[in-house]
Amino acid sequence: MEKIKMTTPLVEMDGDEMTRILWKMIKDELILPFVDLKAEYYDLGLEYRDQTEDKVTVEAAEATKKYGVAVKCATITPNVQRMSEYNLHQMWKSPNGTIRAMLDGTVFRAPITIPSIHPCVKNWKKPITIARHAYGDVYKSVEIRANEAGTAKLVFDGKDGQHEEVVIHEFDGPGVLQGMHNTDKSIRSFANSCFQYAISTKQDIWFSTKDTISKKYDGRFKAIFEEEYEKYKSDFERLGIEYFYTLIDDAVARVIRSAGGFIWACKNYDGDVMSDMVSTAFGSLAMMTSVLVSPEGKYEYEAAHGTVTRHYYKHLKGEETSTNPMATIFAWSGAFRKRGELDGLPELVNYANQLEDACFDTLNDGICTKDLVNLMEGVEPKAVNSEQFLKAIRERLEKRMAK
Repeated sequence: MEKIKMTTPLVEMDGDEMTRILWKMIKDELILPFVDLKAEYYDLGLEYRDQTEDKVTVEAAEATKKYGVAVKCATITPNVQRMSEYNLHQMWKSPNGTIRAMLDGTVFRAPITIPSIHPCVKNWKKPITIARHAYGDVYKSVEIRANEAGTAKLVFDGKDGQHEEVVIHEFDGPGVLQGMHNTDKSIRSFANSCFQYAISTKQDIWFSTKDTISKKYDGRFKAIFEEEYEKYKSDFERLGIEYFYTLIDDAVARVIRSAGGFIWACKNYDGDVMSDMVSTAFGSLAMMTSVLVSPEGKYEYEAAHGTVTRHYYKHLKGEETSTNPMATIFAWSGAFRKRGELDGLPELVNYANQLEDACFDTLNDGICTKDLVNLMEGVEPKAVNSEQFLKAIRERLEKRMAK
């Protein structure tokens, strides 16, 4: 079988721990035998990020701006324990946070659904897509550890003379404080991305904040969304879809009672948490697509989950693991599909579609990783290890590509 040619490189961002192991396995089994891969490679493994003082992450984001399509493996965001474990020079920030801030996009996450796995929420009939703002909030925050009594203040000095100063808290002993920010420009890009995505997929869109408590910060999100919606109102009415705003706590209750089939737009932190809730309720964290879309139309496809540390430690001991690679496979397929669409390569688009269908064929035949065994109904599940699962997908992919 002649390999499918590419004209423009993908930006390939390697990652950490068990997902790094799966990354290579996926390439060897499902990509390199079928595609003459053109990729600009960046190692975002924690050790190399530390060696380069995290410059490699910035370089990967710049390459994504240049080439337009990237695919990213899951990576570690270090904490105190990881600092010691990896002998890091400093506690580097989330590479996802850095990339998202540089691209200033919106992350759209949707569950990968199959007939044999029913959502935990019995009334959910259609997938729920989380639209997560990918800039600011806690991910770009600054923090201070107050070791003594004192006054914490929030201060703004404008270039044209505006001065505003408010007391955050009068500490009578040790504590912590945090400063967050966002920009009108980024919030506006987020709103436009959400409304455009809703129109393209013909889905209702819900947006939720806590503007009753955060009257200025969250209130600004609400106001900008209302302003931007006016541009799209006639399209929404023509398509018979709805824009709906409510408080985040009310939204959670409504989502649980809903039948699904809509986009739920969330601020950065809310989207981080709610996407994990939605993916788990639909089946598994490893069964969710994730794509970052910038206002300029740049795309970064990634696995929505972490680096599966527990399985990695088992792998290091030489033990067999049954790690679900679906989200990582779909990151690759999504990137290939978009690259094919942008470059006018129908063979590459077809390969991406066939790869996903081969995954579904495998799961519908009951062949799955251990995390899905107790979730499947109507089929006789057969748990296999990661290598066997990928080989089963390849077998079905070869049959599809030979047709």
